[in-house]
Amino acid sequence: MLANYLIGLREGLEAGLIVGILVAYLGKTGRRDLLGRLWIGIGIAVAVSLGVGAVLTWGPYAMTFQAQEILGGVLSLLAVAMVTWMIFWMGTHGRTLSSELRGQVDAAIERSSWAIVVLGALSVGREGVETALFVWANVAGGSDPVLGTLGALAGIATAVVIAWGISKGLVRFNLGTFFTWTGLFLILVAAGVLAYGIGDLQEASVIPGWGTPAYSLTQIIPAGGWLDSLLGGIFNFTPEPTWAQVIGWTAYVAVTMALYLVMLRRRHTAAAAPPAAAAAAAG
Repeated sequence: MLANYLIGLREGLEAGLIVGILVAYLGKTGRRDLLGRLWIGIGIAVAVSLGVGAVLTWGPYAMTFQAQEILGGVLSLLAVAMVTWMIFWMGTHGRTLSSELRGQVDAAIERSSWAIVVLGALSVGREGVETALFVWANVAGGSDPVLGTLGALAGIATAVVIAWGISKGLVRFNLGTFFTWTGLFLILVAAGVLAYGIGDLQEASVIPGWGTPAYSLTQIIPAGGWLDSLLGGIFNFTPEPTWAQVIGWTAYVAVTMALYLVMLRRRHTAAAAPPAAAAAAAG
């Protein structure tokens, strides 16, 4: 539930910030007449996201077991790819997000006033589809479906309140720090979803090695115990992973975490460069 709450909170905050920027810019430029069309686009994005979640939840039941496992594995890998892209995109575009969105609004208005509907749908829809896919993959990997869904909805509701508070000047906190630490956490969550997806593909005989665990931690973390349930619900932990799952998890965490830390270091260096340059010039 915690993982899905943070997923909903992070994605909801991103969507909330985007909506806030778009609404504020339309008001600032005197085009409040386009707000209705913007909300139409946002409504379409929400409907599409809910539709994706419904299809993922109920669609596979009519398929054979092997087909379900293949679909689950492929969608889990897709969810990992999307959330990884989201983490790095926000890390590299967070500082310029406002100016980029304002430029997109100007371009949309120049093309057609109805283009703002498309802009609203695409800007928010991306976050919604990512949330639906990643929450589904995390729940499918072992989380309780009801608790997982409630966790995601609670995160989204919290994000809506926070985004509203930010837009009204009632809430102030370091968004950069928030996105940095949730990014690190989501890398570990995504690694668990990746391992689960690999397991699904192994069960479907797409990848060999199912049924042969690399090691067993059941003596330390008994299967079905509270710790197993907690780690499984948050990180898709399994006490008896296959070699393919171990290799996939380790490779993903090592490469992604290294690239993420390099990105954070470069961002910190870039942020500290102007004061340093000014101090050098003054000396």
